[in-house]
Amino acid sequence: MSFARLALRPAAFASRGFATSAVAAKHVLPDLPYDYAALEPAISGKIMELHHAKHHQTYVNSLNEAEEKYATAVNSKDVKAQIALHPALRFHGGGHINHSLFWENLAPKSASGGAPPTGALAESINQTWGSYEEFKKVVNASLAGIQGSGWSWLVKDKETKQLQIVTMPNQDPIVGKYAPLLGIDAWEHAYYLQYQNRKAEYFSAIWDVINWKAAEQRFKA
Repeated sequence: MSFARLALRPAAFASRGFATSAVAAKHVLPDLPYDYAALEPAISGKIMELHHAKHHQTYVNSLNEAEEKYATAVNSKDVKAQIALHPALRFHGGGHINHSLFWENLAPKSASGGAPPTGALAESINQTWGSYEEFKKVVNASLAGIQGSGWSWLVKDKETKQLQIVTMPNQDPIVGKYAPLLGIDAWEHAYYLQYQNRKAEYFSAIWDVINWKAAEQRFKA
C-alpha cells in the first residue's frame, strides 16, 4: 500500500486540518508484504505479530471511532465536541499513518532488506552526513535521545530539497513542509518483548532489515 493512499480522508483532516463532511469509509489495517517471522533475527515474529495485528489494529479501530464521533459533532454543529476530538484524531491518525509507512520501511534480507541506499538518495545522505555509517550513528543517537515514546524520521524538506533527521513525540505524524522518507519506531512495543531494556541493540539491529528501496521511491517523488 502506498503512502499516498494512506493519507487520512477529508473526513478526518482537511489539508491536515479537520473535517467538515461525514465519514465516507472506514480505514483498514494494511496487509504486510512479508510474513511476521521474515525479519528475524532483527525483529522477532512475535513482536511483528503483536505490533501489526494488535497495536496497529487498535490505532485503526480508534481512528474510525474518533472520525465517526467527529462527523456526528460536525453534523450537530457541536464545536466544543469537535475540538475535544482533535487529540484522538491526531494520535490514532498519526499511529495509522506512521505504522503503515513503517511496514514499508522494512524488508527481509531476501528482498534486499538491509542493503544500503543507492542513487540520488545515497548521494544526498553522503553530502549531508559524510557517509552512510555516520548517518546511521546520528539516527541512532536521535532515537536514544527520545524521552518516552516517539519516532525518528529521515525527511526531505519540500522547499529546500535538503535531508534532515527529525524526532516526533508519541504518534505525531510528519506534516507540512517535510516529506517522510524513512521512520523508525522507538515505542517500547516495537522492541521490548525481544530486547527488553536494551533498546540500543534494537536501534542497531533494525538497520539489517531497512528497506531503502521504499525510501528511494519517496525521495524521487
